[in-house]
Amino acid sequence: MIKKSTFLVLALVVLASCVSPKVYKDLEAKYAELKKENRKLSDDNEALLSAKTAAKNELKQLQSAYDEAIAQRDKLQADYNATKANYDNLKASYDALEKNSSAAIAANSQKNRELLAQLEAKEQALAAENARLEKLKKELEDRSNRVAELENVIATKDAAMTALKNAISRALTDFEGKGLTVEQRDGKVYVSMENKLLFSSGSWAVGSEGTRAVKQLGNVLGDNPDIAVLIEGHTDNVPYQGNSQLSGNWDLSTKRATAIVNILRENPSINPENLTAAGRGEYAPVASNSTPEGRAKNRRIEVILTPKLDELSRLLNEN
Repeated sequence: MIKKSTFLVLALVVLASCVSPKVYKDLEAKYAELKKENRKLSDDNEALLSAKTAAKNELKQLQSAYDEAIAQRDKLQADYNATKANYDNLKASYDALEKNSSAAIAANSQKNRELLAQLEAKEQALAAENARLEKLKKELEDRSNRVAELENVIATKDAAMTALKNAISRALTDFEGKGLTVEQRDGKVYVSMENKLLFSSGSWAVGSEGTRAVKQLGNVLGDNPDIAVLIEGHTDNVPYQGNSQLSGNWDLSTKRATAIVNILRENPSINPENLTAAGRGEYAPVASNSTPEGRAKNRRIEVILTPKLDELSRLLNEN
């Protein structure tokens, strides 16, 4: 689907000089689909974190059941030991009385049989409790291993995203203080570039300095083929006053996002299937549009880098 959406956006760029209302509506529909796909990725990430929490809760319950089984086993063992000691004492008494009274011998014999029956029942109960304890122990070990595996995969993904964020920061150090920021949030890396670094007012042609920044970012992305790359164009709320090639801010933001995608596609190490371009117009501001400084921050390109979660999905789907 990403490949199809990329082809559609490229077609729109080629035919930019003859944009019609129908093309624009198609673009809006495609953007909605891309936005839905991005939301699904975020929901998948939340579901994975929820699954981890549920697994930990289940592990806690199994640990509690295991501890209860240990206590029950120990109680049965103590009862068994007490009964056996009583039996031994009675047997000794029986041996002493055997010489003196046949009646006493008969009574002790009956008592002895009762104690033997009790002892056998307690042995059976103890064996059953030990078997249940072993089963709970195995389940506890399996659950612990699964939780550890999930935590290891998540930690590995987080470490990889941290390394990616650091690599991008190093690659773009020349552009510090020029409207470029790199942040890591919610398991993703966000690279934000204000339009003053990339575009002239009302234009979607990337300037030489912006092109250099995007290509340096592309060099890092080329070394990370398992990263999904979403490029979002944003504007302020000032209505577009440019030529008739564009229908408004949303159209402008989409063309700017597509321009960034086209630069990244020049890097042969980047898989085009990992790239998605989307325009968001003025509807996702990061600052107030009531001041020139706030509007400048809102006119930006955001590159959102998301790790692929195939391995986590596999673990969650295992029985």
